[in-house]
This record gives sequence, structure tokens and C-alpha cells, in this order.
Amino acid sequence: MPIDQQLIDTLAENSVVVIGAPYDENSTFMLGPAEAPGKIREALHCGSANLCSEDVVDLGKEALFKDLGDMAFIPSQPPLVEIEGVVDQLLEKKVRVLLLGGDHAVTPGVLRAYHRQYGQVNILQFDAHPDLYEEFEGNRNSHACPFARIMEEGLAKRLVQVGIRTMNPHQRKQAERFEVEVLPMKSWAPAMVPKFEGPLYISLDMDALDPAFAPGVSHHEPGGLSTRDVLSVIQNIDAPVIGADIVEFNPLRDTSGMTAMVAAKLLKELASKMLNTLHETDGGNE
Repeated sequence: MPIDQQLIDTLAENSVVVIGAPYDENSTFMLGPAEAPGKIREALHCGSANLCSEDVVDLGKEALFKDLGDMAFIPSQPPLVEIEGVVDQLLEKKVRVLLLGGDHAVTPGVLRAYHRQYGQVNILQFDAHPDLYEEFEGNRNSHACPFARIMEEGLAKRLVQVGIRTMNPHQRKQAERFEVEVLPMKSWAPAMVPKFEGPLYISLDMDALDPAFAPGVSHHEPGGLSTRDVLSVIQNIDAPVIGADIVEFNPLRDTSGMTAMVAAKLLKELASKMLNTLHETDGGNE
């Protein structure tokens, strides 16, 4: 098993569960995101900051917050299939998954597992790139294609993309074909983000942020979101957040460790939002 079955069996219903998917075989330009989960954890626990979110949820004392570590892929199983299978097992335990990539190619499998449990879900994608290519360099599983797969398979009720600043004619046609709601950076304002009705999945590509805030990504795209932009959007969501991923952090380009700290901060805020949703629904776990 990629994740110890005994650990899965001990999970309480409604836990928010972190798992790492150290996989970047479908990356283009350069590899490196496979090293991200461990670096995010190092930053999270480095001691220079605490484990509290900005709404004072202390993940270090939160009984429903669990980190199961990284998946260890086995040769006999394709990694993307393995990721999907582990998320399936976790969702059967009625928990919510916060996955640390890895490149963005991991997301379709996660959404397939969510679809089996929830049906079509709303998706909020933070990204510099639409990731809507039909195929890229002959690869339909490229990290440039995940949302084409997600939309053509009918996994999303609604897809809203925030931070986009690399749209080309092909991807514009794809966005129109799939009725994707694209919020481009050239006209960005936080008020543009719509309200969501029903379960929401958040996919957070680290290159959505401007390289000034997150230089540790493979594809530097100037003119992006600030860290506070992303935090404000997450904190103002009023829909139930049932799952999330943080992808495309590349430690090989993060010489200062700054991007790792930003990713750890975003992990805390996403986990807090997911936990607060549960506490509001279930009365908390005090």
C-alpha cells in the first residue's frame, strides 16, 4: 500500500487529511515538483512560525487534522492510478483530503475519486495557466492538460480559474467549449471571484502567485497574484470546502526557501477553512 492501511483505518470521520504525492513525470520544461511535499512539511514545522491559521485554528492541537505522509509508489502500479486509489480509500472514510503535489497532472485522478463520492463539484483553480490543452507535446496527461481531462469527463459542475495570464487561442477555444469561467490577471479584482453553491474543491498551483512572492516554480510568469490576494480569496469562501491540492512548487528553484514558507502558509489556511466548514456543520469537536 502507498499509505499504511492501518493509518487510514484509524482516521476519524470528518478529519482533514494531508497526503503527499511526490510525482512530476508529466512536467514540461523541468522536473522538481516531486520534491515539494517534504519541503512544505519542513517549512511548516521549522519553528520560525507556529501552526495557527489567521482565524486561530491551531493545527498542532486540532484532533481532526492528520498528516499521513507521502505516498511511496510501487513499480507495478501507474502512479496516477495509485494516487486516485488512495484518495478513493480516504474518501470512503468520510474525510477531506488536502493533497501536496507534485505537478498538476495529479489533479484529475483526485477529482475522479471525489466525483464518485460527491458527483459533480465546483472547482476553484488558482493558476497562471489554464491547463486546458487537449494534449501537450503528444501527452494527454501532461501537467498542461489536467482541466481538459476534468471537464471532458464531466467531473466539474463549475470551473472558475483565478490568476490566468498565459491564455493562447487554443486554450481560449477550450475554455469556451467547456464553459470555464476565466478571471484573467489583466482585469483582476478580488470581487470578481463568484459565490459558490454546493461543495467546492480548490486546486492551487503555486505559479498563480507572482514570482516575487513564490519564485520556486518551474514556470515564472510575472504579473501574478500576491500572497495576500490568494489568502483573501480562500478566507472569504463561504461554500463547504471538501478537498484541495497544492501543486507545482519546485524546490529546485527555491534557493531562499521563501516559496516553501508560502506553500506552508497556504496549507494552514486551506486546512483551517476545511476544518471551519466541518465545525460549522457539526458543532466542532471540543
